[in-house]
Amino acid sequence: MSLLAIIGGSGFATMPALQVSEARTVDTPYGATSAPLLRGQLGKREVLFLPRHGAAHHLPPHCVNYRANLWALRAQGATQIVALAAVGGITPRFSPTTLAIPDQIIDYTYGRDHTLYDGTSAGVDHVDMTAPYCEALREALISACARVGQAVVADGTYGATQGPRLETAAEIRRCERDGCDLVGMTGMPEAGLARELGLCYASLAFVVNWAAGKSDGIITMQEIEDNLAGCAERIVTVLTSLAAQIASTTTIND
Repeated sequence: MSLLAIIGGSGFATMPALQVSEARTVDTPYGATSAPLLRGQLGKREVLFLPRHGAAHHLPPHCVNYRANLWALRAQGATQIVALAAVGGITPRFSPTTLAIPDQIIDYTYGRDHTLYDGTSAGVDHVDMTAPYCEALREALISACARVGQAVVADGTYGATQGPRLETAAEIRRCERDGCDLVGMTGMPEAGLARELGLCYASLAFVVNWAAGKSDGIITMQEIEDNLAGCAERIVTVLTSLAAQIASTTTIND
């Protein structure tokens, strides 16, 4: 039986729609997870939920223990993972409040524990990342959006930056030259670790601001919070539909 896990990003430290039945602290070889893993019902389907930045949103992107988070979700039975991502829009298709399901990623991060193969145990696996997201889960997300009548951009390249500061206008111009459509701070090493663990992983991104230099003014937290609020209910509707779809099928394979 497939089990969906949701990793909550900014704006999703909690998920009020989730009827929690259990909160579990999971011991991992990599230390503590961002918060206890929550198991509960979303709609009528069982899911796991883990807030990436902690229940109090206290962990900046470069301090998240991505290895522990992904390992713990798999240990608790997750087979598919949807990572929620609040992002900035770079190219014209990705205006604020747009929902997107990226299909590519460029990693600009540094100094993060980005692999399970760190020399402390035997063996190395050079995982293929040609397609960094699970295509079957991406298609399931696209279908879920269609079922609930939510418009979504069904592709795009996510640029993962170090954070926690926002980017300069020149950095965003570089990202755009590189082919990025979106910019966020948590997409890597999360996607790579999921692949190492054999998990089917996709991202549901929601644009909360134009990236630096793409609008007339500066980026404010009020703007971001307002756009987060405008996306939250739509995202929960999509996830509820997705959970029902996954629970009624066999495991989605990469």
